[in-house]
Amino acid sequence: MTADQQPASPQHVTRTAGRLVVLVSGTGSNLAALLAAHDDPAFGARVVGVVADRPDIRALDLARDAGVPTAVVRLGDFPDRAAWDRALTEAVGVFSPDLVVAAGFMKLVGAAFLARFGGRVINTHPALLPSFPGAHGVRDALAYGVRVSGCSVIVVDEGVDSGPIVGQEAVPVLPDDDEESLHERIKVVERTLLVDVVGRIARDGLTVEGRHARLGRARAAG
Repeated sequence: MTADQQPASPQHVTRTAGRLVVLVSGTGSNLAALLAAHDDPAFGARVVGVVADRPDIRALDLARDAGVPTAVVRLGDFPDRAAWDRALTEAVGVFSPDLVVAAGFMKLVGAAFLARFGGRVINTHPALLPSFPGAHGVRDALAYGVRVSGCSVIVVDEGVDSGPIVGQEAVPVLPDDDEESLHERIKVVERTLLVDVVGRIARDGLTVEGRHARLGRARAAG
């Protein structure tokens, strides 16, 4: 969704998050950071389920080692993307999540998923949005010649990395950086930012008003 395609009226969403479901596609470094945090009662939330779009990935092993139930919903097992999206929605719904965290999840969720969980799905992106959305944010930032990159945590909407921004952290681009070296440094910052944002949502809630996302409960009217 672009800046000139805003909803007719602001969306107001306030959530606290005790039950987390994490969507994964790969090694699970962000999942590992959340699992490390969730044993601390002060964090305020626990990972209760992990759902992957493919089997035999390290993220699933991390979840199982932590005693967290898992599910796999492969796109190739369904006749079309809409059917996959409905199945993904049901798989996540089994865990009754308060918040869904897309942590390195390499698929876009669809209408069925957002109809059920919209306003309580967050995602990370390795760039300072709204600049450099999409699958190659690090590469695109380097190609553009930026001096500062970073990472963002957003509320997922119908677009590609277009949702309201919840948190961001900057990462300087070094003169000898390539895509791999910059991405690795961004990932370190991204993990810390994600854990911080999820913990703050768990303890204080998340309010979304139009393009603006604010950690903490909505202010009382009047």
